[in-house]
Amino acid sequence: MIRDTELENLLRAKAPSEGENLTACGDLRIYRFTGGRIGMPQFDTPYLYVVAGGSMRLHTPSGIMDYIAGQYSVSAIDTPLYGDILTLSVEGDFISLALGFTLNDVVSVAIDLDQELTEQIMENSLPAEAMSEADDNVIRAVIRLVEVLDRPGQLSFMEKHIRREIIFHILCGSCGKQFLQSMIGIRQAGDIYEINSWIKENFRESFTVEELAEKNGMSVSLLHQRFKSAVGMGLLQCQKRLRLTEARRLMLDEDRNVTEASGEVGYDNMSQFIREYKKMFGKSPKEDIVSLRAALKK
Repeated sequence: MIRDTELENLLRAKAPSEGENLTACGDLRIYRFTGGRIGMPQFDTPYLYVVAGGSMRLHTPSGIMDYIAGQYSVSAIDTPLYGDILTLSVEGDFISLALGFTLNDVVSVAIDLDQELTEQIMENSLPAEAMSEADDNVIRAVIRLVEVLDRPGQLSFMEKHIRREIIFHILCGSCGKQFLQSMIGIRQAGDIYEINSWIKENFRESFTVEELAEKNGMSVSLLHQRFKSAVGMGLLQCQKRLRLTEARRLMLDEDRNVTEASGEVGYDNMSQFIREYKKMFGKSPKEDIVSLRAALKK
């Protein structure tokens, strides 16, 4: 577990007021208390709560848990009622932060996980050392997010990527299974997860949104809405991305020519393949592979 004062010092510098301090990232808030009861964040969505300086006792509907600097809790698992300060930092205060996230934030990360990793998380079979490292990585990623608050030109872009990294590490950490179950409600989001997995396995084959909707007992509009909300793109766009990425790999790693690669991933129209490839990667297939190979030789 990370116990250094880097995060504590970063947060204290950005928390001039007692209580809640807002930041340039709307759903990242910093808290500083000098005694008494700790008011829990007022988010409309679940949130990550990180203790950076001092220690606290968190009261939840199912009991109490103690947290020291470098540890975190996730409200989606057991919504906190309030907290009590157990000890103050050497600077005489208690420092923490909260980062809110939505169901879609978590689903979009969860469906990108390898099937084997998802199964390990759900079976609680990840090695203890790996989960401990993931818990430390949550804090490391939070530190980078706090650092980028002072870089307005980078914040919008970096925040999205660091947020996904934080969620990934939480999923791989000590409370990953409970987090995944409580946030996604596997049984509710399972259909979208299964559809996405099916597309990953069958992207070379032709299919229609109507066929997938009927197969999964949804209307076309509902399937499109839920899939795009979770994955960030439509079903056919997802299939296209998978096809073109695999074609690129075949040409680069297995030395397939354009005709062979396009055919293997399911294209029967060469003009369409070249047009869509150039739109995605910025160059024609031949130009792209030549460029990539030149870069790899440097």
